[in-house]
Amino acid sequence: MKLGIIGTGMIVKEFLPELVKMEGLEVLSIMGSPSGFAKAEALSQQYGIPQAVSNLEELCETGIDTVYVAVPNNLHFGYCKKALEMGMNVIVEKPMTDDAGEAESLAALARKKNLFLFEAITTVYMEGYRKIREWLPLLGEIKIVQCRFCQYSSRYDNFKKGIIAPAFDPKKSGGALMDLNLYNIHYVMQYFGRPDSISYFPNMERNIDTSGVLMMLYPKFTAVCVAAKDCNGDSSAIIQGTNGFIKSDMTPNKVGNVTLQLRDGTCEVAEEHYAERRMIPEFKQFIRAIKEQDYEFCYKQLEHSLAVNEVLNRARIQAGIKAK
Repeated sequence: MKLGIIGTGMIVKEFLPELVKMEGLEVLSIMGSPSGFAKAEALSQQYGIPQAVSNLEELCETGIDTVYVAVPNNLHFGYCKKALEMGMNVIVEKPMTDDAGEAESLAALARKKNLFLFEAITTVYMEGYRKIREWLPLLGEIKIVQCRFCQYSSRYDNFKKGIIAPAFDPKKSGGALMDLNLYNIHYVMQYFGRPDSISYFPNMERNIDTSGVLMMLYPKFTAVCVAAKDCNGDSSAIIQGTNGFIKSDMTPNKVGNVTLQLRDGTCEVAEEHYAERRMIPEFKQFIRAIKEQDYEFCYKQLEHSLAVNEVLNRARIQAGIKAK
């Protein structure tokens, strides 16, 4: 994979130290906005990236075959669409887009042009998450699922003063649902699919949800997804069934160690080796899929992302949060 990066924000700074060391991946270029070009130049020098550019056309002329879109949520669709039209495979930060219809159109374009389109959602690629899938049949009938991701945002204090970062900007599709609760939703839906119905109960400030609870109703159980950017709390997940429970001990984007506890006394623990290097499992799969031309894997994951995007859309509309 020959990769070009669009964006210079926190997620790029978190992932770059690992990306530049990954086998089978070459980071050839990084793009900043005209006003943020100096950041792109600084990152290119720090991590030995051959080129820093200020527009997508330049980025796509640097010998890349894949772009990684890591810009504010409201800009995802535009960059993904242009990159696909220019013949590039696309990896886009979560959420794929801020509108379900736009996500569907990107998926259709990727299929039409025989290109790869991945949503970068670390949760579903983690070792612990895969182990839970193996254990799920042991739980009997599922009764309750709970996912919690509560993390006081470093930008919340400024937000309260009226200094609005993209993560809290309704015009840029910010908020707790589109950020932290998205990981919870992926956690649940990768195992159990689309819910029969949903209800979202947000805490609103300045027209954005700073925290909230999403209820997803399935035929025989309810999943509760709690996320907060305005307070701290326990962040973990638990799946309870008639025979016992499975618990993961970290935020749903990292999963962490997972424990199986059954009523017959059985207890197993599986370690998560990549919790603090969470991008490695997903990028290993992206690299493998593109190298092996595994479109079946890609489009299966894409269908899951589209289903999650639909739930996000419904929840935002339900709560009165601006959605297209």
